[in-house]
Amino acid sequence: MSGYQLAENVSLAGRNTFHLQVRAAMMADVTRAESLPELFDFAMLRDGPVLVLGEGSNLLFADDFPGVVICLTMAGARIIEDDGAHALVRAEAGLSWNDLVTWTLGKGLAGLENMALIPGTVGACPIQNIGAYGVEVGEFIETVEAFHRGTHQLKRVGRVDCEFGYRDSRFKAELDQWVITAVEFRLPRQRELKLDYAGVREELAAMGVDTPRAAHVAEAISRIRTRKLPNPALLGNAGSFFKNPMLSAGQAEAMKAEYPELPVFPADAPERRKISAAWLIESAGWKGYREGDAGIAAQHALVLVNHGKATGAQLLSLAHRVADSVQEKFCVALEPEPRLIGARWDAR
Repeated sequence: MSGYQLAENVSLAGRNTFHLQVRAAMMADVTRAESLPELFDFAMLRDGPVLVLGEGSNLLFADDFPGVVICLTMAGARIIEDDGAHALVRAEAGLSWNDLVTWTLGKGLAGLENMALIPGTVGACPIQNIGAYGVEVGEFIETVEAFHRGTHQLKRVGRVDCEFGYRDSRFKAELDQWVITAVEFRLPRQRELKLDYAGVREELAAMGVDTPRAAHVAEAISRIRTRKLPNPALLGNAGSFFKNPMLSAGQAEAMKAEYPELPVFPADAPERRKISAAWLIESAGWKGYREGDAGIAAQHALVLVNHGKATGAQLLSLAHRVADSVQEKFCVALEPEPRLIGARWDAR
């Protein structure tokens, strides 16, 4: 068995959560990581653009994709080490991220609960160093297993060499070089829960939970996300479209003095702060805005939406206008969180 199947001129409409009507020149569905060296022997994969596609939940297609889309279908998870206090979990790239969160909680493991209901697959999580409600996945990743296009080998990359940053990693910087096939997480059975973020304690109180466990936190956050974010099955979107801007502590304090309602959060260093992109966008008047089928969600100002037949180019144009207005009003630059396919944010 080859471990992959190839098809030409494939529609990607059902493989991106914006529901954009785009096509790929070729698609490869991969069932075995060991088949990747053979697959990449094809000239089109050696020389042309390649896109590894999971659930299509963190990208925006500005146009058709002229190369090969690779879809990894391996979706298992298992505990490979357990010392009683921590377990090492190996999850394959095609597994749904939320399915992994639920599975680890069912095994009595903590750590991933604050990232419940984030869309996407396990293979995508290290690239963006996904995070939510004060927790980032890089804290728990021990090893990333990936195929390296330059050496034609499957490699194991330890946490330090992953170079995780805020919504960033080595894999994001070297996106065209890596195909992530599996991720190994070291997860504790007990840890201090992260509750001081965006209404989590209030949601737990509404649930009647006085002494929360990790599973309670996951449920609370799932409820919050369900209320605040539109369901991509019903309204095309990729979740949060803009990153929360990073400022120096002094800049953030100055903004907070001028705008007392501005949410300010701790960042990855004592001298830096994150500020709320959603607050900036809503304050600039964009929440619920619609132009044709391209718009901003009525539930949450951070979410760019496709009401039906918007193109990727129309959505990207709207995103640029939102960012320009925030820059003009607050002198703060916004950057997109999803990956842009067929366009560059700084080229227009």
